[in-house]
Amino acid sequence: MNFDKKTLVGVSGVLVLALVLGLSSATVGHSNMMIDKENYGIQSSAGANAAIGETGNNTVAGVNGAVEDSIGVVDVENTVVGQSPQYETFGYTNLGLAVVDGNLNIRKEANTTSSVVGKMTNYAACEILGEENGFYKITSGNAEGYVSMDYIITGEEALAIAQTEAKYIATVITQTLRVRTEPTTESQVISTISKDEEFYIIEELEGWLKVELANFQGYISKDYVTTEMKLKTGNTMKELTYGNGISDTRVNLVNFALQYVGNRYVWGGESLTNGVDCSGFTMKVYETVGIKLPHYSASQPSYGTKISKSELKPGDLIFYSSSNRIDHVAIYIGNGQIVHAANSRDGIKISNAFYQEPVCCVRYLD
Repeated sequence: MNFDKKTLVGVSGVLVLALVLGLSSATVGHSNMMIDKENYGIQSSAGANAAIGETGNNTVAGVNGAVEDSIGVVDVENTVVGQSPQYETFGYTNLGLAVVDGNLNIRKEANTTSSVVGKMTNYAACEILGEENGFYKITSGNAEGYVSMDYIITGEEALAIAQTEAKYIATVITQTLRVRTEPTTESQVISTISKDEEFYIIEELEGWLKVELANFQGYISKDYVTTEMKLKTGNTMKELTYGNGISDTRVNLVNFALQYVGNRYVWGGESLTNGVDCSGFTMKVYETVGIKLPHYSASQPSYGTKISKSELKPGDLIFYSSSNRIDHVAIYIGNGQIVHAANSRDGIKISNAFYQEPVCCVRYLD
């Protein structure tokens, strides 16, 4: 964030102004202000409690009136107490921040009995659209609804805290982007990431960004991302269940598969109701979205695109082996879980996706 450098009057101007107003002194000393998250206010080294919400027409004494910024600390040089710095708004017109221990429910209507359509964590940001019955109408990420006004801070108070909470984020703008071990095109590709995915930027280099993925770090080209300081936002219930950026097609496929949990396993079977084996299960489920797969687990990977474990999204397939070839397949449903036709004892069930190390993970859906 950049603060404007403002020298409202020079030394001589201050002296003239002081004489006109009959003031004995117009000088103001240094004041280093630090955001106090607990009290949501400003603490001044001069001992003055300066609420951020105040504004005034005070002038800056001295030649140097520059304001400099760093994450977590606002250094204000020669600024009169009560004068508001020009805070970065991060794209919000009427910013609100959730202040909660846990999660704040986003409800469909402005009452506590209405259905929950999303959730906001502590310091998640929202755009406030209006007020109704003790609730703010808000949008936060892809979630829209109502949140209790008791757990939202607004105005300069919210803007001040936002300065410390914003993170430097890279957003992928190409369909697929390679992640490498080093910032060169000759280095090893360790993963690929998809369009619209966001990652924390750890380090910025010439032409490259070091980013943090789910369980490792790597380098991506600057040419295929946008970068900005962003605040975290709320999530819809669908995103909380299946993850961010999950299409309705993926959600529908997973929900279709889950309705058969508890049904029979039959080797060679192709009936979701009367009996099916692992590849028969994935074959029949994928038929519902227009994708034809063979009834053979070792052949199914060649019909899609191989991805890393860190890239898995609900609806992708995971393949396993207990010998020297693929002999089992399951549908990833999110949150580290799969649904699969396991065996004749358990039938179709939900399991830990990594109960054994996968041979490969494959994507068939955008």
